[in-house]
Amino acid sequence: MDDDDIIMNIGNGGGEVYEMRAMGPGVGVGVGRPEPAPDESVPDVPAPGEPAPGVPRSFYKKYIRPVSRFIRSINDRINGSLIGRFFRLRGSGHEDEIADADFLTEIRAGLTTFATMAYIIAVNAAILADTGYDCVCEQPEDQMGNCANQDDYSKCYNEIKLDLITATAAISGFSSIMFGLLTNLPVALAPGMGLNAYFTYQVVGVHGRGEMPYQIALTAVFYEGWVFVVLALTGLRHWLVRIIPGTIKTASGVGIGLYLTLIGMSYSSGIGLVTGATSTPLAIGGCAKEDLSPSGMCERNIMGNPKMWIGIVCGGIFTSFLMSYRVKSAIVIGIALVSALSWPRNTAVTYFPDTLDGNERWDYFKQVVSFHPIQRTLFKQQWDLTGYGGRFALAMLTFLYVDIIDCTATLYSMARFSNKVQHNRRDFPRSTLAYCVDAVSISVGALVGVSPVTAFVESGAGIAEGGRTGLTAIVCGFCFLLSLFFAPIFASIPPWATGCTLILVGCLMVRQVTKINWAYIGDVIPSFVTMTLIPFSYSVAYGLIGFASGLFTYAGLNTLIWIVMKLSGDAIVPTEYELKEYWTWKPAGKKPWIIRVFTKNRFWDDNRELKRSPGFSLGSDSSIHNRSPPVPPDHSDQPDNPDITPPPRYPAPPDYPAPPAPPAHTASPVAPAPPLRPAAPDGNSQSRELGASYWRAPLG
Repeated sequence: MDDDDIIMNIGNGGGEVYEMRAMGPGVGVGVGRPEPAPDESVPDVPAPGEPAPGVPRSFYKKYIRPVSRFIRSINDRINGSLIGRFFRLRGSGHEDEIADADFLTEIRAGLTTFATMAYIIAVNAAILADTGYDCVCEQPEDQMGNCANQDDYSKCYNEIKLDLITATAAISGFSSIMFGLLTNLPVALAPGMGLNAYFTYQVVGVHGRGEMPYQIALTAVFYEGWVFVVLALTGLRHWLVRIIPGTIKTASGVGIGLYLTLIGMSYSSGIGLVTGATSTPLAIGGCAKEDLSPSGMCERNIMGNPKMWIGIVCGGIFTSFLMSYRVKSAIVIGIALVSALSWPRNTAVTYFPDTLDGNERWDYFKQVVSFHPIQRTLFKQQWDLTGYGGRFALAMLTFLYVDIIDCTATLYSMARFSNKVQHNRRDFPRSTLAYCVDAVSISVGALVGVSPVTAFVESGAGIAEGGRTGLTAIVCGFCFLLSLFFAPIFASIPPWATGCTLILVGCLMVRQVTKINWAYIGDVIPSFVTMTLIPFSYSVAYGLIGFASGLFTYAGLNTLIWIVMKLSGDAIVPTEYELKEYWTWKPAGKKPWIIRVFTKNRFWDDNRELKRSPGFSLGSDSSIHNRSPPVPPDHSDQPDNPDITPPPRYPAPPDYPAPPAPPAHTASPVAPAPPLRPAAPDGNSQSRELGASYWRAPLG
């Protein structure tokens, strides 16, 4: 997989995951659009002004054609206006107008994108509210996790959740509108899934009992956004993404998917399927919170909680059924169904029990339409970092790492899906501006109290509906702003309605595990450490960056292998080393401009490095065992000499006997060309050399 053929299967935003493949200029295959087989006949498309097959002509003339003409007239009128010229719609007269972009199509695409993203308003607020922000939870807590001052804490918690609903909708609307105006790309932005869980359950902690106060965590998010801006402006952002081993990037996505799955199964933000135990880390749950023991285990009624079952059946199985038929907004439909069943009072699954907390929620829910201003999460940064230096840096680097990979992969795939990629540059128009808008939105989001903002892969739904310009993102942004006035609805979505959403998102993220390089132990072990340590340590940071993390394991293991190979003169080579995933700190493509200032050439030239440096060096292209692809020396500058022949592709190690030549009467078999391993999404030209003529000294 390389920059010319990207398949994107990401659940970065949570929700529907779309498979997108760009097969060349002007061609995009999206959801529910399989490529026809070469011998498959393509049905005829009716000519303009003609009814589709099976539609009576009289019905078409009386009802369909007038509507079609009306829509066409609106499109033509607005496409030719200043709006059409600004967004380069079809017929606008702009030199770079987009041939398949129409005004009403962009409106429909924006509504579709919002429908697939609307769940983030409730889910993000529910996750972040678990931190409590400035609500004080007095000890001791009971077996159900209730504070000693539970009534006061619940009242404060509800206010925090309302603030976060407003903040999530506001920052999603603002960032999507700004992104559409400045980049003219059909991509919407919102607080991303995964990072909100890391922010809540690792950095700040439930009830604020994590590594640092929420004020310090919001400061880390704020600074991370501006660091992202600097990296984008200097060109280092793209370079950093491409030097991270592709197998580690894939494994981190899998690990975050497992992490979200575990959260979705928990009691605090999910359906309550699993709970903590004493003799084992986890135990089966499924009972009501009232049936939990002081140790957190179910004393009775295991798997008998009706709220859990309504979440599984309606929010999980039914949603999966809709997704199997590519029903747009399947996750939104599932959340809405479970919520609607949980809103009536005096039922076993009600979200408004006859308690003080339930009565307060019910009174607010009855308002339906109400605007709640942000009161407790606005401008809460703490700039004095005394005592939190190391933990602050770790949190900020983790936010930055995930944001860079997530944003880069999503934006590139969305641009490619909408046919915006410039094939001669392997980039898309206004890419630096796009990354800067995303980064500034991260810092602005921190000011209103939310976790990092990122581009959503659900934008692919709008692109599949015909969205090609920034109008799609702007329409989606205005829908988010409109939702500000329906806070009572979004605040009354119960956790068992969104728990299966997290599980489904995790499932869709985990399926990229097949793209990990399982052939070589130097790639397998770091990948496995990454994707297991994230959920089992309940920390994205420890799985990615900390000691014993995936990157640490990758660097340590492969450095030891390089030392042994270097000291032995490449005579001692690990088993299956030829299947190693290619890595270099000088990826193919243009150098960052900040590096070009101090160097001569504009591009990394891997092939020249191969010829200039025949020895092995860790992370370079000069390893004779890890080329992508090997190129014979260039003798074009030497006089014709029949004695000059290119050296063998894999020279035999010293003192190792060469195989005997075949008899003269026997034809030598022609070995097939070694297949090249497809490049990873970061653009590295990875190779998996399988040449049969490669001789290695046996170990021992």
